[in-house]
Amino acid sequence: MDDSIQHTRRPDGTFCLTADQWVPSPIEEVFEFFSDAHNLESLTPSLLRFKVLTPAPIDMHPGTLIDYRLRVHGVPLKWRTEITEWNPPHSFVDTQLKGPYTLWHHTHRFKEERGGTRCTDEVLYRVFGGRLIQSLFVGRDVEAIFDYRQSEMRRRFGGEH
Repeated sequence: MDDSIQHTRRPDGTFCLTADQWVPSPIEEVFEFFSDAHNLESLTPSLLRFKVLTPAPIDMHPGTLIDYRLRVHGVPLKWRTEITEWNPPHSFVDTQLKGPYTLWHHTHRFKEERGGTRCTDEVLYRVFGGRLIQSLFVGRDVEAIFDYRQSEMRRRFGGEH
């Protein structure tokens, strides 16, 4: 199977979600799609009403700030991330500066594989309320978001479930 999502808790209370997917498209095409932060809207479930507020085009590089708004369980939130690493077409990292998590560090990796691209997301995060809030809401929500993301990636770039 080419898609997987794994979710673990680390001893320090940080949660780690790893989503791994292969798509039959060239790495340059896949990375170019992710280079436009506005494309994140199409990879996010409509229930979240996710919107990139930073005007296009966004020049992606270390230090780029991106603002968003979304709704989580009906509660409106603002989110700001910073691109802390930028290594086209192989990887980039965004880190939350302001938003719903006490920590959000998202590494995106892209690797040429079998004539297509292996896309791996690793998200290290902590939540207000710790393990209780994670088990009641956040864990399922984050997994559902990345499951939706994988289905949209298959729709856009091809691949099997």
